[in-house]
Amino acid sequence: MISTVIAAIIALIVGLVAGYFGRKYFSEAKVSTAEASAKNILAEAKREAENLKREALVEAKDKVHAMRAEAERESKSRRSDLQRLERRLMQREESLEGKEGETEKREKRISSWEGHLKSQESKLIKAASEQKRLLEKVARMSTEEAKEELLRSLVAEVKLESAIYIKEEEARAKEEADKRARKIISVAIQRCASEHVAETTVSVVPLPSDEMKGRIIGREGRNIRTFENLTGINLIIDDTPEAVILSSFDPVRREIARLTLEKLIIDGRIQPARIEEMYEKSKAEVENEIREAGEEAAFEVGLHNLNKELVRAIGRLKFRTSYGQNVLMHSLEVSHLAGIMAAELGLEPKVSKRAGMLHDIGKAIDHEVEGSHAVIGAELAKRLGENNQIVHAIEAHHGDTEVKTIEGVLIQAADAVSAARPGARRETLESYIKRLEKLETLADSFTGVEKAFAMQAGREIRIMVQADSVDDLASVTLARDIAKEIEEQLDYPGQIKVTVIRETRVVEYAK
Repeated sequence: MISTVIAAIIALIVGLVAGYFGRKYFSEAKVSTAEASAKNILAEAKREAENLKREALVEAKDKVHAMRAEAERESKSRRSDLQRLERRLMQREESLEGKEGETEKREKRISSWEGHLKSQESKLIKAASEQKRLLEKVARMSTEEAKEELLRSLVAEVKLESAIYIKEEEARAKEEADKRARKIISVAIQRCASEHVAETTVSVVPLPSDEMKGRIIGREGRNIRTFENLTGINLIIDDTPEAVILSSFDPVRREIARLTLEKLIIDGRIQPARIEEMYEKSKAEVENEIREAGEEAAFEVGLHNLNKELVRAIGRLKFRTSYGQNVLMHSLEVSHLAGIMAAELGLEPKVSKRAGMLHDIGKAIDHEVEGSHAVIGAELAKRLGENNQIVHAIEAHHGDTEVKTIEGVLIQAADAVSAARPGARRETLESYIKRLEKLETLADSFTGVEKAFAMQAGREIRIMVQADSVDDLASVTLARDIAKEIEEQLDYPGQIKVTVIRETRVVEYAK
């Protein structure tokens, strides 16, 4: 057992020793191998370093050579540029030297010419003074007197030529203006198609029977007195069968009275209390109708920001007539005509349309205020905030004041067109015939008039004069005098054309 243990220990010791020496041998072998490998790597690295060094030197030499060649090329290029600039400068110097020589020669010639011109100038001055002395001696007047005479003759000649030119231009402008005015008015009339005659206010109320007249009068006339006191109109009950007549200068009051009477007739109960009740209802209806009529008219024309009192005044024109023409319809027509003419002239039509709508506004209150309806309307429009342009057009539309604006002229023209066109107004046959007879009688009253004929519904009168007693110049004077007399003595719508005809006949027989 012990021997076994000893053998094992010996074997272990022998193994350790053998392992030690074996490991040492192998370690030395590895170290020698590593050293040999390191030597090989170092040798290889040295060879590669030498190769890289040689390649870098070669590359550096190539770059240096290329840079040297580039520098040589650039220097050659700059030398050639400098040579060209040098040649150009030399040429410019030669050119400047040549010009300098020419300039010196020219200065010499100019100096010689200056001397020559001075001598010639002195000679001319002497010759001019001698000529002036001789001319003054021949003309027997001084230079200043000759200038004044020449200026006088030139001024007279220019005045004559300018007068002829102005006359020709005025005639041409008048002809062109007449043509354009006729065209504008014709276009405006064609585009404004309105009724020829508008409705007139009704002043006759039909009755179902004559027995109703007694009921309207009432016991001891109390009904008719109450009616007249409330409405402010005259109720005429005469022999006209089944009708009564309402008479009043105020068309609005007449309309309220007409509606009141019609309501009473339909109701049948005619007594003072009932009359007052029906009157208040009719008054409210008419006021509402006036307001609606004014608003509709303003809307149709396109008027904005109108004072409420102006709208009410426009509505009152619905019950106002002039020669049978409803004033509200006439104002609408004038507004449209003035707007169209303003547009044709290249103006803003709103101002003309507004002035046309308001031009007869004074007729709504002319029975309440004294004065011309044009002046009354202008004052009313000014008081209610209308601008001066509108106020002036209203005031001047009948020539009460001088027209100062284009809109004023347009309102005058549109008013005349609306009132004077055929069928726009109507009058009774009796007054129509009387007016024509008076027109012819007035013309016949002048000396030298042979015959006078009223034509075109009284809008023109043609007068035949005696050729032996009235010459051409007297014909002009006669036409002016007759027109003035017509303006002073007659009332008529629109205008009347006066034509004087002088005829000379010479008769001879060949035998």
